[in-house]
Amino acid sequence: MATHTDRAVEPRRNHFGPADDRLRGRLFHTIFEHDTPGAKLFDIALIIAILASVLVTMLDSVAAYRDQYGALFHAMEWGFTLVFTVEYLVRLWVVDRPGRYARSFFGVIDLLAVLPTYLALVFAGSQYLLVIRILRILRIFRVLKLVRYIDEASVLADAFANSWRKILVFLAAIFALVTIFGAVMFLVEGPDSGFDNIPLSMYWAIVTVATVGFGDIAPGTPLGRGIASVLMLIGYGIIAVPTGIYTAELAGSMGRRFRGRRCAACGLVGHEADARHCRQCGESLAPAGNPPG
Repeated sequence: MATHTDRAVEPRRNHFGPADDRLRGRLFHTIFEHDTPGAKLFDIALIIAILASVLVTMLDSVAAYRDQYGALFHAMEWGFTLVFTVEYLVRLWVVDRPGRYARSFFGVIDLLAVLPTYLALVFAGSQYLLVIRILRILRIFRVLKLVRYIDEASVLADAFANSWRKILVFLAAIFALVTIFGAVMFLVEGPDSGFDNIPLSMYWAIVTVATVGFGDIAPGTPLGRGIASVLMLIGYGIIAVPTGIYTAELAGSMGRRFRGRRCAACGLVGHEADARHCRQCGESLAPAGNPPG
């Protein structure tokens, strides 16, 4: 089935003349396809440029490197931004539906990859958001012909879609718990121990129930320490709840996906979608989606 992005990424059909059509066609196949040496070279060069630009942004955040190579980093950052800007505009020029591509996942990522540099002209420090460019290397799945593995990720997405309501209810219960404990600790400990207000006490409760324990706020009275101990034990008891919910849904999603793949020879069910032979008897399996004969 064609996705929203697939329908957006089609060569533009225009009436600007044969030469213009040929140019756009060549650019389209170079940028969006991966079955020619030129297209593969473009993809690899793009990924290298993305990684290099992210590395420059990370190094620029280190004060020692910024003081010594700040001008070089700035020039490289603008160089990468201009290259990616031209690439983004060319992508819009060669596709059949520029607006749809601009609203697609990769279209939005391509735009966000260049905006921070321009925003930095108005808002200082915005250039460090350029690390979002790392999302563009998701195209490596296409370059390395790993697109078929994206289907495996759909199992994880399905499991999350089926479990998010349960997890949301769980988080709501945790929020109520930390609100109550935060208020109690505010009354028990008070400002003398650093519990200046209920929101700050709630922060302490969240840190405690999550078993992180920063230690920046700690109870000083015996009663407060007793309450903290109870909250820690509660934290250990509930920390596995969302994991269990998601794991159960994941197992269910995998079971639904593999259900029906039965070996005609021995009757074993539950084979993976890309399995060609039965894992028990070694006989050939019917293709996924086709019942065994």
